[in-house]
Amino acid sequence: EVQLQASGGGLVQAGGSLRLSCDVSRSTFDDYTIGWFRQAPGKEREGVSCITTSDGFTYYADSVKGRFTFSKDYAKSTVYLQMNRLKPEDTAVYYCATGPDLKYYGCVGNEFPWANWGQGTQVTVSS
Repeated sequence: EVQLQASGGGLVQAGGSLRLSCDVSRSTFDDYTIGWFRQAPGKEREGVSCITTSDGFTYYADSVKGRFTFSKDYAKSTVYLQMNRLKPEDTAVYYCATGPDLKYYGCVGNEFPWANWGQGTQVTVSS
C-alpha cells in the first residue's frame, strides 16, 4: 500500500503563498499518476494537479493554472504543490494521492479514479 502524507497547509491571506509537500515511495513515481485533489465543505472532490508517468504531462485544473505549480523531487521521493496568489475559493482540505496511470487522461475535475490518499492538510485563505 502506498503511504501518503500531505503537509504544509495553513492559514494565509488572499494573495499569499503556501507550499504543500508529500513524501512518496520512488516506485510511486514510475507506476502511478500522482497528484493533488482538494475538497471543500459541501463540495465535490476536485482534482487540482497531477503528473502522469505514461505521457509525462503535468495537468492543472483551470482554476489554478498560472498560480499553482506541481513538482517532484525524485531524489527526495517528495512531491510539492507550490500555491501562489491564493484566493478564498482555494480554501479546502488538500490531499496527496495516487491513481492509475492513464495516458492523456489527466486528473482534473471530479471523475478521476483516485485510488490511494492519506490524511489531508487544511488550506484556509482569508479575504
